[in-house]
Amino acid sequence: MSKFVDRVVLHATAGAGGNGCASVHREKFKPLGGPDGGNGGRGGSIVLVVDPNIHTLLDFHHRPHAMARNGKQGMGGYRAGANADDLELLVPDGTVVFSTEGEIIADLVGPGTRFAAAEGGRGGLGNAALASAARKAPGFALLGEPGESRDLVLELRSMADVGLVGFPSAGKSSLVAAVSAARPKIADYPFTTLVPQLGVVSAGAEVFTIADVPGLIPGASEGRGLGLDFLRHIERCSVLVHVVDCATFEPGRDPVADIQALEDELARYTPALGGELADRPRLVALNKIDVPDASDMADIVAAEVAERFGWPVFAISSATHAGLKELLFALAAQVHDYRAAQPVPEATRIVLRPTAVDDSGFVIEPDTLIEGGYVVRGARPERWIRQTAFDNDEAVGYLADRLARLGVEDALARAGAMPGDAVTIGDVTFDWEPSTPAGVAAMMSGRGTDRRLEQSDRIPAHIRKAARIDRRRHRTDEELLAGVELVRDITEE
Repeated sequence: MSKFVDRVVLHATAGAGGNGCASVHREKFKPLGGPDGGNGGRGGSIVLVVDPNIHTLLDFHHRPHAMARNGKQGMGGYRAGANADDLELLVPDGTVVFSTEGEIIADLVGPGTRFAAAEGGRGGLGNAALASAARKAPGFALLGEPGESRDLVLELRSMADVGLVGFPSAGKSSLVAAVSAARPKIADYPFTTLVPQLGVVSAGAEVFTIADVPGLIPGASEGRGLGLDFLRHIERCSVLVHVVDCATFEPGRDPVADIQALEDELARYTPALGGELADRPRLVALNKIDVPDASDMADIVAAEVAERFGWPVFAISSATHAGLKELLFALAAQVHDYRAAQPVPEATRIVLRPTAVDDSGFVIEPDTLIEGGYVVRGARPERWIRQTAFDNDEAVGYLADRLARLGVEDALARAGAMPGDAVTIGDVTFDWEPSTPAGVAAMMSGRGTDRRLEQSDRIPAHIRKAARIDRRRHRTDEELLAGVELVRDITEE
């Protein structure tokens, strides 16, 4: 079985952040020690790192799921939880990261290049960090955020300077074996080579890599043969070489027709990394001239090929090494010119994109699942929802303060929201009740409580949580009103 894997799906799950600690300092003769809960640790991230010693994605084929560790929970005495180590996954040079929708996310080129495939969750703040003039001894802490979970497609595109293209059994593997130390499998039947073969070649002062791209036949760009799987490996090649079998006895085959058929396939293939294969320099290698009939064929078609396509033509034999020196030095010159024409890479720059002065950080949209409902979208409100422990009334009141300071309450009122309307933030849906100004009730509440959630004319906190609107069930105004009336009946009882 082949051990070369160049396309895998990676299921990356970063670690969750540790919860903050709600603790009060207790010591003899110090009844008012104050809050001393520490912060939770950060969850570990999933990081892809380019390693030049890795040449295949086989490890991800056998282990497609990657999970980083969670951060540790904070503790009393101002002790913060430990951060989890990042999980580093080694990938070959030339790995391209796609989303499941086919969008390129990262192109990993160069040893040591790093890419955070999934970010670890932030740790929650302990009550020591949440203390303020209005809330001197918080009876709650923030929860750690869950780690990011993503499905990514990893594809390997070989980092070869020269790509050999040609029909099966044209002698591409033999050519790689003749000019480099690579030892691919060689046999006299089609599709002997099932994976790209890479070799390192020296020609004078120039050193370059050469790759055999297997399985190209007419229809390869549409999925025939093996070509569709391996056409991606010529995307980075600076020079393409047509290896032509001049000794074939198949009917309807001749060097000119073979070259034209493969050029048609290359023209139909659209590189995912951009650019056009038609722009790459090309050479033609008329192979197997050690066979008398093939030598005669090469003499006959060499001029026609050069005139029709306008590319340098070399008659070679991988078996006797005839013509290989001339071919290699011509390739070295082409590779040198291509490298010299490439722009000098700029130093890494950090681009700062400040937030617009009129950007509130969230938007209010009508809910498409609940008639008359609203959805609040924004990084901060959704993060605050994930950090809130809804079994603690003071934590819910703190969330209300944060949303009010951000302007969510006012924005909902301007959007036309009425008391009792369904409002969704993140994965939580609740019946909206305008709160008192932020922080006013916090000064009058005990630890773990909030008077705004205990008023007699409001729904008690434990009933409100039990009566949260189910987005899959309540879809009409009648159903919403019926749910609110039921809660009020329970409250009166």
